[in-house]
Amino acid sequence: MIVAEGLTKKFGDLIAVNNLNLNIKKGEIYGFLGPNGAGKTTTIKLLTGILTPDKGNIKILGLNMNDNPVQIKRRIGVVFDEPKIYENLKGWEYINFIIDIYRLKREETMKYLNDIISAFGIDYLNGFIGDYSYGMKQKLVVSSVLMRRPEVLFLDEPTVGLDARSSKILKLLLEKQANEGVTIFFTTHILEIAEKMCKRIGIINKGNLIAEGTLEELRRLSKQKESSLEDLFLELTGGEEIKEIVQEL
Repeated sequence: MIVAEGLTKKFGDLIAVNNLNLNIKKGEIYGFLGPNGAGKTTTIKLLTGILTPDKGNIKILGLNMNDNPVQIKRRIGVVFDEPKIYENLKGWEYINFIIDIYRLKREETMKYLNDIISAFGIDYLNGFIGDYSYGMKQKLVVSSVLMRRPEVLFLDEPTVGLDARSSKILKLLLEKQANEGVTIFFTTHILEIAEKMCKRIGIINKGNLIAEGTLEELRRLSKQKESSLEDLFLELTGGEEIKEIVQEL
């Protein structure tokens, strides 16, 4: 469902993503972890056709990104950590815009959307988006993506800004969708979420994929075989000195 071969992206002298290889199967929840600036968001932008790689190939749903960008984008969903949407529109106007631009079946889509917004407690779609809080915008974006029923979901820190109830609903909904065959690729700094939800985890650092596998497979790379994902992550990305740093403060 998601294949990357030798994916590389540079910005000047900075190699943001370096020779990245991925192979993610149907119905898999894949966690993509890394420190700030490691290359996570750049990778999502490459995989979704927002950025063009300097080298490498991308296939989504068995289709080559170079040859089928619009067809792929019609069938995937993307949620970034910072919701950027038209602030001069009302919520319902934005929803109608998405329905029109993706040529969705309105009656069927609205029925599913009403279930989603009811679950998330969204009751503000008659107001202007510019007046929404960060969390309200994030719930609108998530709902507008889910209502399309994408076959592959790319989520960049999807729970940022969500209250505890909405975050829990989203996590359960993602697990339900994965069980129904949707492939989910997401980044998060909340490692407990990745530990509980992900079938496999990839860890990127300075543009390089330094580890990949199930939690048990990652533990084999560790000195401590019973490590939590947080401890594994810090060990693999060079954060073991944290306790000493705090003691010195």
